[in-house]
Amino acid sequence: MRVAVVGATGMVGTVMLRVLAERKFPITELIPVASARSAGKKLPYNGEEYTVVTLEDAVKMNVDIALFSAGGDTSLEWAPKFAAAGTTVVDNSSAWRMDPTKKLVVPEINGDVLTAEDKIIANPNCSTIQLVMALAPLHDKYKMKRLIISTYQSVSGTGVKAVQQLDNEEAGVEGEMAYPHPIGRNALPHCDIFMDNGYTKEEMKLVKEPKKILGDDSFAVTATAVRIPTAGGHSESVNVEFENDFDLDEVRQLLNDFPGVVVQDDLATNTYPMPIYANDKDEVFVGRLRRDESLPNTLNMWIVADNLRKGAATNTVQIAEYLVEKELV
Repeated sequence: MRVAVVGATGMVGTVMLRVLAERKFPITELIPVASARSAGKKLPYNGEEYTVVTLEDAVKMNVDIALFSAGGDTSLEWAPKFAAAGTTVVDNSSAWRMDPTKKLVVPEINGDVLTAEDKIIANPNCSTIQLVMALAPLHDKYKMKRLIISTYQSVSGTGVKAVQQLDNEEAGVEGEMAYPHPIGRNALPHCDIFMDNGYTKEEMKLVKEPKKILGDDSFAVTATAVRIPTAGGHSESVNVEFENDFDLDEVRQLLNDFPGVVVQDDLATNTYPMPIYANDKDEVFVGRLRRDESLPNTLNMWIVADNLRKGAATNTVQIAEYLVEKELV
């Protein structure tokens, strides 16, 4: 199994390499790929060092699976070239997510849509992944009618430059700004760029992607995405109206039984999900489960996950694991 990691020197690519090693993915040859300025560098993996190569070189190297985390423009240009060479691409950018010819996959939910013919597979947005992981078992049971989502997203979701901005502000150092305003001791209702409808791209991802993953566009979604000064881990406040009534104990049981979801919901011990404790974990944590007393059949919940792991690198690797397990590559 020859595996290329495209964007191997970046924030998500670095985590991807760690996840591949931790999960003992069956690699016979690792091919780290980055920009020309990083070519020739050595990257450690599983106790060995591997030389970084360019995209031009990697596409000729008979790769079985390429895990992309190098931005949308790179994916749009290079994913088809790898696919044409027989490589199966799992892409972590937004480039292919809403393309009707491409699958958008969270393996625990819809891995079964994948076939050997799928040569470019899209990994969902980080905020979407943790959202649908918590909602999928409830939607199956009670059928969602409307979602209202407010996110509290870490600076790591923006990238290294944003993490550095927060570090600089906390240290009292002037430096390059990733955001149009300070992020330390602040909250920015501005994730990604604004669109013509007044929403940000991040908010519209939350509106569109869950419907594609769940294979159902019958429920309504509205979202507000906010950047907060946490170093890692995204949080979401979700209000979900169902067509059918629910029992809270049954809701907890459905969530506990769903693979990859952990319920943390004990008010007596102040137990609820927080990004500081989700850090470097692959699970999606759910708590603050309670009825919305202003509407029938409506639930409030709080969802937290490490956006660089399950929200990006881990889900990408899990897609690759599914492809290998089902002998689709």
